[in-house]
Amino acid sequence: MWGIARRGLRLATGLMLGAVMAVAELPFVVLSGVCLLLVLAWPRGRRAVLRPVTAAVRTLTEANRRRLRIYVAADTSASYTDRRALEYLSLRWALGLLGALVLVAVLIGAVYGTLWLYACLMVADVRHPGTVLMSSVAGLFLLFLSLQGTFGVAGLETKLARRCLGPSPHEQLELRIAQLSSSRAGVIAAVNDERRRIERDLHDGVQQRLVALGMLLGRALRSKDEMRADQLLRQAHEESWQALTELREVAWRVYPTVLDEAGLRAALETVAERSAIPVRLDYEMDRDPETAVATVAYFVVSEAVTNAVKHSGAGLITVRVAQGEDGVLVHIEDDGAGGADSSGSGLFGLARRVAALDGRFRVDSPAGGPTIITAELPCA
Repeated sequence: MWGIARRGLRLATGLMLGAVMAVAELPFVVLSGVCLLLVLAWPRGRRAVLRPVTAAVRTLTEANRRRLRIYVAADTSASYTDRRALEYLSLRWALGLLGALVLVAVLIGAVYGTLWLYACLMVADVRHPGTVLMSSVAGLFLLFLSLQGTFGVAGLETKLARRCLGPSPHEQLELRIAQLSSSRAGVIAAVNDERRRIERDLHDGVQQRLVALGMLLGRALRSKDEMRADQLLRQAHEESWQALTELREVAWRVYPTVLDEAGLRAALETVAERSAIPVRLDYEMDRDPETAVATVAYFVVSEAVTNAVKHSGAGLITVRVAQGEDGVLVHIEDDGAGGADSSGSGLFGLARRVAALDGRFRVDSPAGGPTIITAELPCA
């Protein structure tokens, strides 16, 4: 819910800036049309007229591209022509004014929707309670429609920008090829990192335990003192249990069998139970996602919880897995000191895992906390 509200606030800010820019774009489009007519009537002044017009078109278009990228999360191509940019501006100002009307409707709906609250708190004797109630209901309805209009205008802005400015189908294909090449390289690197980590865990943990076990058994065989041999055998027995425990830990970190046997929720509950810091799990999925998505979601949560236990100094970790707009939304938040490095080996490896599924991975960890890790995993 908070994510939707934050997105709506960001879109409203983008539309507000778009409305302000539309005030400048409308007279500019009219003036540009007059200038182009003058060029037809006076061909010799073509260069003197077109140069400032083109520069202004580029400036306004780039400002809109930045606005869309920051507030609407819409990327467009930078390789557009001057003609396409002018076409974009000649249509964009109308959407800017429409966005202004939608925002005004939001304010009016908010005012009328809270009229009943004003009447209850500020007016001692309400003479027409039915009118107040109907006005509040109408205001809330207008607020609902205008909020939906905010998302609608943002969608129209995105479609117009991509239609006029690109990217073209050829550029989209090249971008997609580059993304696939990058994600494939990331998967290969992640697999190699995982192999190195498994080798290190086996060498530093299980192998050392087995070496100690062999030494204890050898000393027990060579000992002529029965009590000493019995003591060494007991130590060897304990060492064998320790080796088995560490071997299970390594196998669990490679791939938890409970993920296949009982599903994602059970696997995440196991992560919460094994954590040294209390973990609150909110699992809001009606059914488990497909295996590839569930595996990445599990490793994102597992690695994020492990990093929080090691480095954050947090007292509580909150994990939320829910159905997002386009797939599975994984949200991990801790109340620790913050300052997590998204380029570190652990988080960078998670980013590569998510990118391999064409997902989005974001780390927000200001100094002082909290640390918020979000992964959006698309479902097929």
